[in-house]
Amino acid sequence: MRVHWFQHVPFEGLGSIEPWLVEQGHELTCTRLYQQESPPTPEAYDWLIVMGGPMGVNDEHAHPWLAQEKQALAAAIRAGQPVLGICLGAQLIASVLGAKVSANPDREIGWFPVNLTQNAALSPLFADFDDVFDAFHWHGDRFDCPRRALRVAKSAGCDQQAFIYDERVVGLQFHLETTPTSAAALVEHCGNELVDGRYIQSAQAILAQPERFSVLNGLMAGLLTRMATLAANQMARQSNQ
Repeated sequence: MRVHWFQHVPFEGLGSIEPWLVEQGHELTCTRLYQQESPPTPEAYDWLIVMGGPMGVNDEHAHPWLAQEKQALAAAIRAGQPVLGICLGAQLIASVLGAKVSANPDREIGWFPVNLTQNAALSPLFADFDDVFDAFHWHGDRFDCPRRALRVAKSAGCDQQAFIYDERVVGLQFHLETTPTSAAALVEHCGNELVDGRYIQSAQAILAQPERFSVLNGLMAGLLTRMATLAANQMARQSNQ
């Protein structure tokens, strides 16, 4: 399967997603938007993954490529491609689907519980998730749930943590792909955001207990497996048309 992903800054990569994709034998390509690379059209891939970044969805004055990225993302959704967005990626999906993205009342940085909503039971995508699970967070903005999407998760620090649109587009405000290495990179490049706050942990607390990342990455692998099945089914439908 051809998997394409959008990268916004060099220090935020795919984390645990990349080895999973490689192990499954998928073809992996990337658009590095910060290097002014142009996104491909939806025909060039079977599955799109949009990662995080420190910028906001409306920061087009500082990052003009955001406008082109939104157009490419909207085209992928219109074309029926499976799409996974994480953090900024989820906010961009929400934005192109017409939902508002704005500052969250509190920054949420560190390890905090996420609660699934009753809507999560309506989709197989979160089938192996507990009703409450710990996730890694690093965000200051939030999205409204897009129209016709299912709001499937929330937390004490942010009322909108995940949504599913058309059973093939998934937005996660939290991170499941984070590894000890990628968390350390965030601390190195964005450590100035680790100030006093209700939902902000210290660098020491974030990087402690590395076994937590393995549990997190297991949840990511399960979600990826189910999304890959969706992508394969979409490819089969397209080939039969």
